[in-house]
Amino acid sequence: MATQNKRRAHEEGHERRFLVIVDETSEVDAALYFAASRAKRVGGCLVLLYVIQPQDFQHWMGVRDVQREEETNKAKALFRLFRRKLGNANLDMVDCMERIREGNLTDEIAAEIEEDEDIAILILGAATDTKGPGPLVQTLAGGKAAGTFPVPITIVPGDMTLEDVSALA
Repeated sequence: MATQNKRRAHEEGHERRFLVIVDETSEVDAALYFAASRAKRVGGCLVLLYVIQPQDFQHWMGVRDVQREEETNKAKALFRLFRRKLGNANLDMVDCMERIREGNLTDEIAAEIEEDEDIAILILGAATDTKGPGPLVQTLAGGKAAGTFPVPITIVPGDMTLEDVSALA
């Protein structure tokens, strides 16, 4: 899964970007605050990525088109929500990019990193329930992909408060 493109975040004309995967889980807040705090500290940029995942009814194009539109609207609403949260946390001055992709979640994360040579770190929030760290953390950081992932992965405990994050980031 290692990237073919060289990371350029520290080269002239480039910026360090922190990638956060946007969804409706509670642990995203901790990842968002941590990434934004790090971006603020180093003068970097936050990249919010929402991935529309394929559904089983793809052969019904009309239904698929409606689902795609609904997911795009949900992504935009989540982006607005997260920007408000950043504003409430005095992190709204951090540059922020919003991206929507469609496909398999892990494949699209890897493709986003491959295409954006300025992404330096993927920030994930770990789930707080007893079932484990969450499927994304388990897949990317706990599985075979961890050793070959193209950028470092930072896992933030999902129950960290803004104050906790500020003290560390």
